[in-house]
Amino acid sequence: MSETILISNVTIVNYDQEAFVGDLYLEKGKIKKVGKGLSIQAQHTIDGTSKGWIVFPGYIDMHIHGSAGFDAMDATEEAMRGIARSLPKEGTTSFLATTMTQSVDAIEETLKNAATYKGSLDEAEMLGIHVEGPYISKERAGAQPIQYIIEPSIQQFHHWQELSAGRIKQVTVAPEVNNGFEFIEEISKEGIVVSLGHTDAISDEIERAVGLGAKQATHLYNQMRPFHHREPGVVGDVLLEDDLKVEIIADFIHSHPKSVKFAYRLKGASRIILITDAMRAKGLDYGVYDLGGQAVQVTETGAHLSEGTLAGSVLTMEQAVKNIHAVTQCTLQELVAMSSNNAANQLELPCKGYIGNGMDADLVILDEDLNVQKTICRGKVVYEKE
Repeated sequence: MSETILISNVTIVNYDQEAFVGDLYLEKGKIKKVGKGLSIQAQHTIDGTSKGWIVFPGYIDMHIHGSAGFDAMDATEEAMRGIARSLPKEGTTSFLATTMTQSVDAIEETLKNAATYKGSLDEAEMLGIHVEGPYISKERAGAQPIQYIIEPSIQQFHHWQELSAGRIKQVTVAPEVNNGFEFIEEISKEGIVVSLGHTDAISDEIERAVGLGAKQATHLYNQMRPFHHREPGVVGDVLLEDDLKVEIIADFIHSHPKSVKFAYRLKGASRIILITDAMRAKGLDYGVYDLGGQAVQVTETGAHLSEGTLAGSVLTMEQAVKNIHAVTQCTLQELVAMSSNNAANQLELPCKGYIGNGMDADLVILDEDLNVQKTICRGKVVYEKE
């Protein structure tokens, strides 16, 4: 059971209002009171006086494969819990466990594992599943094994959703493949976030997909047809489409700092979702790790397959927030939008991504340099910096 907490004398930041120094009272996993000079008795007090502490809504990572030696595709309770327990130290309070292109049997085992997984208060909340692959383009497979790529099937998706107990929230799709447009139209109607990714589509095909309900683009710039002045491709079109949000891996490996700044200038903070796309090596030493049966070499230059293809990242949300702030000089309010509120809106989570009365008590307390000091998941302090 979460304890009552009074957080006082901290700078409170939301995406849509001026930041202010104030107090928060948390009870039963919820934010019960936001104000100034609150004098409420609580079991636990956190005083930010003279510390310069800043409070954001907890980070939401919509695209993460693994962390701390675990991968969602391990399809075990231990793996899911290992990921969930590793994330609060980077400020992440909730996430979508992300699958990858593998055999149908392997994907289905992962979905069944997610269906039965019950999280606890001392870990980040697993909000559901992001299915990345197998409904993608062989021309833009990247680190997704080509031999397991298949055509989108509405019947198969419905079976998968049943296996997952309705926990599939996002699907990455290449719209130009056979059945792609019909698939996008159908699952969009069912409230699934369709994210266009691993796609070799031309500009007109992206525009059509958006008209059918696509809402997002998976890891902007990476494994998508690049911009050309005579054919804007996927990159050009997703940057121009006002109805599309874009995922960005702001590790400055997947995208040059100027490319991140370019996206910020064109999309604005309201249409960018920071993600990690992290694999199991996140938080561990450099070395060789498994990703979908493939050996991935992790060094200071990132995570790569043997032939050099990028294979996810070891990025933390803490570093992603720092990086995009450094390169864009965006406001704290915009950081909140990109690290939590936009994701909460995409996933239709009315109680997350905002600091207000009645909202989930998912919070990250930062110092003035955006280093994570404490993370609170559903009203419980689950991480404190030593």
